[in-house]
Amino acid sequence: MHPSIPHLLDLQDVDHRIAAIRAEIDSFPKKVLEADAKLSTARAAIAAAKEANAASVSERKKLELDAMQWKDRARKYRDQSGAVKTNEAYKALQHEIANAEAEVAKAEDRQLEVMVGAEESETRVKNAEANLRNAEQTVNADKRHIQILNSEKKKALETLLAERERVIAPVPEDMRVLYDRIAKRHHGTALAEARDGQCRGCGLRVLPHILQLLKSEDDHEIYRCESCGLILYSLEPMASHKSGEPPGNAASASS
Repeated sequence: MHPSIPHLLDLQDVDHRIAAIRAEIDSFPKKVLEADAKLSTARAAIAAAKEANAASVSERKKLELDAMQWKDRARKYRDQSGAVKTNEAYKALQHEIANAEAEVAKAEDRQLEVMVGAEESETRVKNAEANLRNAEQTVNADKRHIQILNSEKKKALETLLAERERVIAPVPEDMRVLYDRIAKRHHGTALAEARDGQCRGCGLRVLPHILQLLKSEDDHEIYRCESCGLILYSLEPMASHKSGEPPGNAASASS
């Protein structure tokens, strides 16, 4: 096994943890926006409820005015009925009075319906305001929690970055370059274990003699999977080579 492999494994572990923490830190702004969206939804519910309530109040006032106007007409027609001189005129005024009173009744009936609806809309406004207060408490608590987590994760990241410097210190420059190049192509992973005769990075078979060399303390070469290109290492105990075993065709050595 190449002497840098243990250090690279430590480095890869640290890099994976760094990537995970950075992903968490990057997710916090989105979580804040999601929390704010909850408030926006609650505020929109209040606005809709208040708008409906205002429309109800406006309609009720209009109906009150309509009823008052029809009552005034009925009263005017009654006043006029005492001065008419013909039955036809009297009947016409009685018809107008009846019509005005019918319109008054319709307006007052509608007023009752609107008043019931207004009570419901006022209840919706109060409920929406209560929901907003609850949402504000929840969102503020969530934001404080996110801020605390963000601070903790940034401190943890600083610790890991310092650990990375310590871990990478013994690695030669050429191995650092190779590691970085491979990791960049494989989402932060540069090494894969050769286990049970396979590259655990892609599942391709590893040649038996490569497996033996990976376990050898005297062999300081770097071996990479022919398929995925990851640096191979092995933690399996040395297995005896069986004579006549087919050589396979999936992995080879390259530096």
